Amino acid sequence: MPGTLYLIPNTLGPLDAAPGCLNSLLPTQVQALTSSLDYFVAENAKTARAFLKLIAIDHPLAKPLQEIEIAELNVNTPAAALTQLLAPLLAGRDAGLVSEAGVPAVADPGADLVRLAHQHGIAVRPLVGPSSLLLAVMASGLNGQSFAFNGYLPTDAALRTKRIRELETRSRGERQTQLFIETPYRNGVMLEALVAGCQPGTLVCVATDLSLPSESVRTMTAAKWKAALAGDKGPDFHKKPTVFLLLGQ
Repeated sequence: MPGTLYLIPNTLGPLDAAPGCLNSLLPTQVQALTSSLDYFVAENAKTARAFLKLIAIDHPLAKPLQEIEIAELNVNTPAAALTQLLAPLLAGRDAGLVSEAGVPAVADPGADLVRLAHQHGIAVRPLVGPSSLLLAVMASGLNGQSFAFNGYLPTDAALRTKRIRELETRSRGERQTQLFIETPYRNGVMLEALVAGCQPGTLVCVATDLSLPSESVRTMTAAKWKAALAGDKGPDFHKKPTVFLLLGQ
């Protein structure tokens, strides 16, 4: 029988390496299961090992890191290599899929591996943990009954503005919250584009460092964001993971 592919949530940023540091983010059952595995597929082997080291602090029976095999799956992994990543599972070995940050297979190349696992009859089990997208919707005050995640917007300024206006129009017409993300060092550019491209009354939420001690969530109209930026009172989000949300009024 094939093994099981466990989808293991990661932290949304660095945590102190202290006993119990993960308990507020990951259920103890998830930590215990993760500590029992010796094969992982991850975006980055180095950061995955750091995550597993945190888990091992509270789980003395965890397998030694040097005995754990970690195969990498990222945007540069060719589709032809995915079957090989599943080979241990097809041989009966359980495995964990770990994203660089947050839940696997959401805005993450792991989705391709999950789809292939289904095609091979491999059981897939998602585990409970922090999702920046759901946390952002919860804290934004925007419509949680209907929302859509749009990934990254275009980097070209004109195309980005066009896309923002399309999303705003859809949001207003369908009362649907629109979510998107940006490479952290371009957060400032994104917020400025939102302020310039949205109608003054459109609600814009900026959710930064969710679940971390430096967490910040602010929802204001585009007009109020414009005033805040003019007064140098914008968010402290440079190079920090951030989710952007808008809801047209």
